[in-house]
Amino acid sequence: MMRKVERTVPAPAELGTEVIGVPEGSDVELALRLEAVMEGVLVSGTVSTTAVGECIRCLDEVKLDQAVRIGELFSYPENRVAEDEDEDRQEVEGDLIDLEPALRDAAVSNLPFQPVCREDCPGLCSECGARLADDPDHQHEVADPRWSALQGILTDGVPNQESGASAVGGPDDTKES
Repeated sequence: MMRKVERTVPAPAELGTEVIGVPEGSDVELALRLEAVMEGVLVSGTVSTTAVGECIRCLDEVKLDQAVRIGELFSYPENRVAEDEDEDRQEVEGDLIDLEPALRDAAVSNLPFQPVCREDCPGLCSECGARLADDPDHQHEVADPRWSALQGILTDGVPNQESGASAVGGPDDTKES
């Protein structure tokens, strides 16, 4: 016996990773085929969701529509063998099948580890945090840190009088003969 089921159900809590996931209560569309087989009920089909997260480069919101295939055998309790203690085995409980573990495994394993808003996202400036996509010519003039002690001597090409230095040499440059 085979039965096709199409339903929209609310997403369970924590369906995702730290950076991207399906918001709790959002729609999860199920298009499933349930087949009675000797060992139990074979569930196969497609789960469609929309995951929401942040781009790891620019922190913009990322929305990812995904449709993942699932296939799981739910065993009849009377088919369990005493020495068969497979913890991953799903069972039919009365007339009910708990699809949440299979849904969670399929949906979460399909999510990207490092979501990006687009493949060529330039990210944020490491100096000031500006979005580089908004200003592609953004840059900072970086001084060599070995010369940082000399930064205060010259201001706009004019010697800094407060530093006590002259443009040509130090105070010992004048010698009397």
